[in-house]
Amino acid sequence: MRRRAGRRRRGCGSSRGANLSPGQDGRGGITVATIDNDCQNRVAERDRESSGDAQGHAATRSSLPPAAAGTVSADPPERDEDTVTITAPAPTTAAPIDRWSAAPRPATPQEWLTRAEEVAAALAGDALERDRAGAAPTAEVALLKAAGLVTLLGPAEHGGGAQEWTTALRVIRTIARADGSIGQLLGYHYLWAWAARLVGTAEQIAAVEQLATEGNLLYGGAVNPRDSDLTVREEGDELVFTGRKSFSTGGVVSDLTVLEGVLEGTDTHVFAIVPTDQAGIVFGHDWDSLGQRLTESGSVEIRGVRVPWAAAAGFVDRVYQPLVYNTLNVPTIQQIFAEFYLGIAQGALERAAQYTRERTRPWPYGGDDKQSASEEWYVLEGYGDLQSRLWADEALIDATGAELSAVLHAPREELTPRRRGEIAVRIAAAKARIVEDGLATATRVFELTGARATASTVGLDLYWRNLRTHSLHDPLPYKRREVGVFALLDTVPEPSWYT
Repeated sequence: MRRRAGRRRRGCGSSRGANLSPGQDGRGGITVATIDNDCQNRVAERDRESSGDAQGHAATRSSLPPAAAGTVSADPPERDEDTVTITAPAPTTAAPIDRWSAAPRPATPQEWLTRAEEVAAALAGDALERDRAGAAPTAEVALLKAAGLVTLLGPAEHGGGAQEWTTALRVIRTIARADGSIGQLLGYHYLWAWAARLVGTAEQIAAVEQLATEGNLLYGGAVNPRDSDLTVREEGDELVFTGRKSFSTGGVVSDLTVLEGVLEGTDTHVFAIVPTDQAGIVFGHDWDSLGQRLTESGSVEIRGVRVPWAAAAGFVDRVYQPLVYNTLNVPTIQQIFAEFYLGIAQGALERAAQYTRERTRPWPYGGDDKQSASEEWYVLEGYGDLQSRLWADEALIDATGAELSAVLHAPREELTPRRRGEIAVRIAAAKARIVEDGLATATRVFELTGARATASTVGLDLYWRNLRTHSLHDPLPYKRREVGVFALLDTVPEPSWYT
């Protein structure tokens, strides 16, 4: 299939495509902003093109509540419309998408995991070729949407899967086993899809979840804490977001973007959810990394994106009422990291084992007559060591995921600082273990497969590149330190952007 990289699509927020009109409800709650039909048709057509035949799955939008509404304050910036055409195989042929169009929606956690396995199988066949092509993962996102995975956490009354986080975390891991980049994209999406629940009012949560679930919309986020905060300027009944972020994972292929900034003249942080396709959100198309190449994690400029005050998540009468629950975004994303790290490591071990069984030759000078590498003692010892490590990591990650899921689904007011800290520390331990064991796995598999397995056509390097790249997100020694402070001093970490 012919794929294009680097083109900035015109979207529903451009001055020629949008008519966003916030209403007033008198208490800083939910209002409605509408989008014209031409824009809806453009978004639907884009999704049909990316999926081949995604009827019923197009990301159309009939209305945006203020927690997912944004316009821009300036004329659209000029953009380079030149395209780069790349030929690459795509996993989203008509066959896998069509297989789900008439299939019933999964109803149980096991059925959802089976669906995730089917998606992973579609992704695995050409993961290496797609990584090398480096094109925006438009077709891959269409596959996630067609399979229903994008709305797995969404309310059942709006067509969502209504699953718990324990299932979502296993789905992330399963997808990452086949394609680490797409596992990361899906994991970040699940976090941002939960953003309204983390910080929003009850009205905002209901409106945003209906919008995103019924529209089958993918989230991205412009929330990189190492950069300067976006500036949020108050202009009457509107807020205007402006600034730049170095990283915006999945933004290029997203439908909705989570913005975060600081209100001018204060230290108050403001979150809002806005349509991605608008002239005030301009992507740099500058993601060029060693690994996780299909995550589209490049830079983004926010140029005067306007939202009504009622779109400020969690604010009532322009005042924010904080809860400990609001800070669960960091333990959640750290757990998500551990999940797709584990998936990548499992994928490396599975791929290496397949290669060893089929192609690795035994060493002929060991003093015994071996017929295959599967009889070689050091090969058996090596796989036994790596599998034992990953089984132990899986048990810890499953346990921390269950603890996190329990508090995410519990009443928000019940979470205490102590319980939040205990969960964060255990997630830090799980992440530290899987980074070490995952990198050891992705490195040692070459010793167990042999020199010929270093051929570029084999692609074993993909797993190491993906895991090495993302595991540098935040320094691992600080995670161990958090665990050490808890073990020695019984002190939990204070909530921050990384703890």
